[in-house]
Amino acid sequence: MKLLFIINPGSGNHHENFKEIISEHFLSGEVELDFYKLPKDCSLEKIKEKIINSNPDRVVSVGGDGTLKLVAQCVLNKSIPIGIVATGSANGMAKELGIPLNVTSALNLVLLGKPKTIHVVQINDEICIHLSDLGFNAYVIKIFDGLHQRGMWGYAKAAWHALRNHKKMHVSLKLGDETINTKAVMVAVANATMYGSGLKINPLGKLDDELFEVVLVKDYSYFEIFKMWVTSLPLNPKKVEVLQAREVTITPSKKTDFQVDGEYLGKVDKVHAKIMPAAISVIIEG
Repeated sequence: MKLLFIINPGSGNHHENFKEIISEHFLSGEVELDFYKLPKDCSLEKIKEKIINSNPDRVVSVGGDGTLKLVAQCVLNKSIPIGIVATGSANGMAKELGIPLNVTSALNLVLLGKPKTIHVVQINDEICIHLSDLGFNAYVIKIFDGLHQRGMWGYAKAAWHALRNHKKMHVSLKLGDETINTKAVMVAVANATMYGSGLKINPLGKLDDELFEVVLVKDYSYFEIFKMWVTSLPLNPKKVEVLQAREVTITPSKKTDFQVDGEYLGKVDKVHAKIMPAAISVIIEG
């Protein structure tokens, strides 16, 4: 088997030499290894070219959700399975798929695991493999990106700032023939069930069906957040409403903070999302 590792040197603690760690792990030589370290000026075309030239049996993302998204874009609707070695801050997709965060265990799974076909969501000109949203959480990520402190404590600090400063938005959602006009703290387009923090925002989520969920968070509610985090109790529909869709157009009354898979993309005045069934294959426990 030939494995191509796409490595983001900016993830992790910035001191680990993942090429060396991976090479030592497969020291027996039974597996052919190839590596591509993402440069600062990385483009999709460069990654695609490397994948074509390498011709691997499996391509492995070594980084966070952003790195995984890059790899997914490069093998979209192709037969090359994606392995995941999660070295980012949140690693939401690895947690969603039950992939171990320990590097050694993840490398074992890359070799011995089985491919699972899942969908993604096309959102404007992006794809979303995990979670996207407008409003509160995107604003938190914007603040978080400007902090020196990383990890969950940094995220908590950003969230506390957002709770004191963020305002509700007026938003219109068009799902088929139905239009919903409401106020909301945030609107999430959810491919997965939970954020990397463990907050389970989408109890209906399945990665291998032909639907995604639109989660309307209508009010700031510490109790609903507590339920999402530590219980399986149903959400209060007056506070949080979950809608299933294959396509949706979301229009805030004014430009609103927007993020996809943990990457802040600025403010937008419209989001159009549609399902892309069976778009990628990921390696999970068999």
